[in-house]
Amino acid sequence: MIEVPPLPSLPAVSTLGGGSRRPLKGIILAGGSGTRLRPLTGTLSKQLLPVYDKPMIYYPLSVLMLAGIRDIQIISAKNHLEMFRALLGDGSQLGLDLNYAEQDEPRGIAEAFLIGEEHIGDSPVALILGDNVFHGPGFSSLISQAARRLDGCELFGYPVQDPQRYGVGEVDSEGRLLSLVEKPVKPRSNLAVTGLYLYDNDVVEIARGLTPSARGELEITDVNRVYLAQGRARLNELGRGFAWLDMGTHDSLLQAGQYVQLLEQRQGERIACVEEIALRMGFISHEQCFALGRELGDSSYGNYVRQLAGRAGAGKGADSPAA
Repeated sequence: MIEVPPLPSLPAVSTLGGGSRRPLKGIILAGGSGTRLRPLTGTLSKQLLPVYDKPMIYYPLSVLMLAGIRDIQIISAKNHLEMFRALLGDGSQLGLDLNYAEQDEPRGIAEAFLIGEEHIGDSPVALILGDNVFHGPGFSSLISQAARRLDGCELFGYPVQDPQRYGVGEVDSEGRLLSLVEKPVKPRSNLAVTGLYLYDNDVVEIARGLTPSARGELEITDVNRVYLAQGRARLNELGRGFAWLDMGTHDSLLQAGQYVQLLEQRQGERIACVEEIALRMGFISHEQCFALGRELGDSSYGNYVRQLAGRAGAGKGADSPAA
C-alpha cells in the first residue's frame, strides 16, 4: 500500500483580481486533429490519451483548478465532446462547473475566445492548451498573483535552449513585455511563450477584430501583440525547478509520461491529481473525495485518492485505507 504524505492545504482563491473584479473563467482548448500523433489519434482525442497514470486533459484542468478557477469550458471537436462528457461530466463531483463547446475545425488558438464568448461573458479569462503540462514549486501562487494584478494580459515564459522554434518574449526588469517575435532568427531572449494565457475581458473584441493569418488561422500571437502595443502585456518567467512540456509528438508524449512517473514514484505524490486538488482547494469535502477514490477501484491512483481522504478522517469504514 502506498504511503501518502501529509495533506497541507493550498491557498484558497475564490475571487481572483481582488476588489469587485469578476472571477476568472477558464477555457481548455482541446481541439485539433492530432495528426502528429496518429495512429493513436485515429478515433480518440489527443487530450484523452494517457500520460502515465491519467488522461492528458487532467494536466491543464489541474492548472486552472490550482488558480482557483471553477467555471471552465472545454472546447473540442464534435466527435470528441461526448468522450469528455463521459470522463468529466458537469464537473460537480470535483466542485467545478464544466461546460462544453464545439470547434468544428481548427482555426487558430484565438478562435477559442469567439467560441467561448457566451461562457466568458463580462469576466476575465484564462486559456490553456489541452496538451501542455506545467509543474513546479509555488505554481498556484504564481498564477494567483498574475491574476490579481491582471490588467491586459499575463503570459508565462519558459527558458529554452532553442528559442528559434518558439514565440519568444523579451521583458524588462519588472516583467513587462517589450517584444514578441515568432521563431526569431536572432532571438533577443530565450523565453518561449507557453500555452497558458490570462486576459482581461477585452480579449473577446480583440479576437473578433483579427485578420486570419496566411495559414487561415486566428493567431494568439496577434492577440498578444495588441496588448503589447497597448503597453498592457506581462511575461512571467517559469524559472529553475519548473517543467513545461508540450505533448504534440510521440516522443514528447512518452517523455511527459516518463517525467510524471519518475517524480510520482520518487516523491510519493501525484501530479495533476484533480481529486486531490479539489480537496486541498476546498472545492469538495473529505467524504466526497473518499467516494471518488472508491469509484476509481483498486488502482494505485484510486488507492492514493482514498488514502488522502482517509488521512484527513473521511471514510472510517472497513474499506477505508485509514481504518
